[in-house]
Amino acid sequence: MKHLITLATSLLISLTIMAQDTVTVEGPWTYNGLTSLHFSQVSLTNWVQGGESSYAINGLAALNFNYTEDRNSWANTIDIGYGIQKIGEKDPAKTDDHMELLSKYGRQLSGNWFFSGMLNFKTQFTKGYNQTDADKILISDLLSPGYLLFSLGMEYKKDDSFYVLLSPATSKITMVVNDSLSDAGSFGVDPGKTTRPEFGGSIKIGLNKDLMENVNLTSTLDLFSNYFENPQNIDISWKALINMKINEYLSANISTHLVYDDDIECIDSEGIKCGPKVQFKEMLGIGFSYKF
Repeated sequence: MKHLITLATSLLISLTIMAQDTVTVEGPWTYNGLTSLHFSQVSLTNWVQGGESSYAINGLAALNFNYTEDRNSWANTIDIGYGIQKIGEKDPAKTDDHMELLSKYGRQLSGNWFFSGMLNFKTQFTKGYNQTDADKILISDLLSPGYLLFSLGMEYKKDDSFYVLLSPATSKITMVVNDSLSDAGSFGVDPGKTTRPEFGGSIKIGLNKDLMENVNLTSTLDLFSNYFENPQNIDISWKALINMKINEYLSANISTHLVYDDDIECIDSEGIKCGPKVQFKEMLGIGFSYKF
């Protein structure tokens, strides 16, 4: 009898825990950030209309630690995210996996102009796969790729809401430490090598603005050109996050990330390299929030 009762039951759970817009001031230091955790689950038992049971969990943290005193400014950012989903009998698959550390120092020269140096590191946490019908192909791993950039230049900074960093001297190192990916020459490294150094120019634009009451937009655009190899092929990384406070307990956020790198070959559903292409990711989260 109990089994008959469950013939057409389904369960949908969606839980979001979010802490946002945290601001603490201690002397010349300010701290602020956004964290969120989303969980969803669907369970189907003998569901005649079809479908598959699934679950998904996604976490995000974007934290800022800024120092300002006299003519000196030092901005530090930690941006991490991880998500995973499982559908039916398929193996769990990632929906998000990134870690980015940014440290930027500026010395005010005149007005809104600063002499600036920046250190930027990007990688992921776990292995990534391209899953075909017949196989699961490794396409990425921790420090495969990893990117380390160091740049010197001039920064225009109106206030904490907008800046443009122009760096005619930028060193970029691409790391691929996984042996199989290195041997395959993934992410532009020479086959068998673990690093690929580049030198060129870069532009970084950052925006953090309230579009309206309880709606905030955070966005960064990174452009890089290698002076000595195909300088016309610009590497692009553009992130955007819109955070919306609907009421005291309900929030929503939308994040997007667009990437183009001429050294990265995409892999199709058959596991065949198909050349560089524009990569795009979008994530939407809706749920309860907590502000502190």
